[in-house]
Amino acid sequence: MPQYLLVAFDGDAPNALEKRMEVRPRHFEYARRMKAEGKIIVGGAQLSEEGKMKGSAVILNFEDENDLLEYLKNEPYILEGVWTNYTITPFRVADLS
Repeated sequence: MPQYLLVAFDGDAPNALEKRMEVRPRHFEYARRMKAEGKIIVGGAQLSEEGKMKGSAVILNFEDENDLLEYLKNEPYILEGVWTNYTITPFRVADLS
């Protein structure tokens, strides 16, 4: 199953962190559902030098690009303008066993 690395950045607006915190419960609800379905392998926040959240990185697992696009179309951080730009790169998780 294809895997992808999503690297996303929050906006530069002075209230970007507040916006992120406002949307975070909806993002987590969606992310937990995607994790339960095996669509998210792992994810987390990128931090500034001061330790404040400034973006995200997520390793995703989808059948094909259409499923990936469906995920992106419903991601609250995208829908509500928290992530102002992001990149998606094909990715393969290493088997370290």
